Amino acid sequence: MAEYEVLSPLARPFSRRALLGSLAAMTAASAARPARAQENNLFPIMADDGAPIANYRLPSELSPADLPGLLWHGPATADVVMFEFFDYNCPYCRKAAGDLDALLAKDKNVRLGLADNAMLGLGSFLAARVKQAVLRLYGPEKAYQFHKQLFAHRGAIDGMSALALAKAMGLDAAKIEESANSELIGGVVKRHVQLAADLGFAASPSFALSSIGVLGYPGPKSMARMIAASRKCDAPVCG
Repeated sequence: MAEYEVLSPLARPFSRRALLGSLAAMTAASAARPARAQENNLFPIMADDGAPIANYRLPSELSPADLPGLLWHGPATADVVMFEFFDYNCPYCRKAAGDLDALLAKDKNVRLGLADNAMLGLGSFLAARVKQAVLRLYGPEKAYQFHKQLFAHRGAIDGMSALALAKAMGLDAAKIEESANSELIGGVVKRHVQLAADLGFAASPSFALSSIGVLGYPGPKSMARMIAASRKCDAPVCG
């Protein structure tokens, strides 16, 4: 697949100690950035429960669309493109996954790019590697089905549970494990986590829509309003 052909020098082997250290460093970097978002909300975005949602303009030089290994869902000709940065062990991401799947089933003009912000520990990082291996070996449609199965799983998600789910789907778990353990796949996931940190996405999930970063999941009604506004005025809220 084209999105895996060229990687930066980040694609190197990971020891457990080095991996945990790099994840901690990226999480610390992301935690330092969202203060500006929480203090300077650009738009009055409200969650479904009425709480304000932190949002801010994303730096133009950092585009999620440039990430290798994005899992795309929705038509390439969609008039609204949204990115979600999530973690498979995040309960709010689990709720968002079901809501967004239903929303995109109704709204055929939204394209969702899913990025692995595996920030909640080693298990999340390894599960993301397995999903990336499924994407590489089987393509986006099968990978999206696998993505939904991961969130349907009860209990913690890690590499072994992800491989078990892949096997239950009839996929070749041995080939997936081999691919997931490769330097290439590890580099892809690390780039996702690093970009999330660079964008200030300390909350999980976080979204990028119309060049605006949105921290946290505001709920399905709020998401639908933001998508409608983006379609109308290229902003999550129209003035």
